[in-house]
Amino acid sequence: MKPKIKYSLSCVVNNLFTLILASIIAFSVSIMPAWSADYNKQVLTNADFSHQDLTDASFDHSNLRDSDLSFSKAIGVRFFGANLSHANLEGSDLRYSSLESTRLTGANLTNAVLEGAYLTNAMLQGATITGADFTAALLSPTTEKQLCETASGTNPTTGRNTKDTLYCP
Repeated sequence: MKPKIKYSLSCVVNNLFTLILASIIAFSVSIMPAWSADYNKQVLTNADFSHQDLTDASFDHSNLRDSDLSFSKAIGVRFFGANLSHANLEGSDLRYSSLESTRLTGANLTNAVLEGAYLTNAMLQGATITGADFTAALLSPTTEKQLCETASGTNPTTGRNTKDTLYCP
């Protein structure tokens, strides 16, 4: 003979609510993508992103000319095809960022950390790179040679010499 189990209506509702809530949380954690800022294809000239955490944001094909991104945390940020002419990136953490085909002409990269960044086809003419760290950054040999002509300083965050990170002779 099976024992009879009595459930109160509130117990059933509570268990059902818990099951639904757990399912919603599991779905949102495992299925939905993480939220990150999307600034793609926007005109953001003279914008102020200084001292902000921009980790994993995307600025693909955006115009950031004359913008201030100084001392920002921009790890893994996408700037593919963006215009960063004359932008202030001083002291920014740009590790593992995508800067392919980016215009960085006249940009201030003083003490920026560009470790592991992708800079293929980036235009860096006239950029200030004093103290910048290019460790394991992907650059064209032509751009690397051009940067070696003005490279100087040591990055205060990583302690690495700019010329060494660019493999300058």
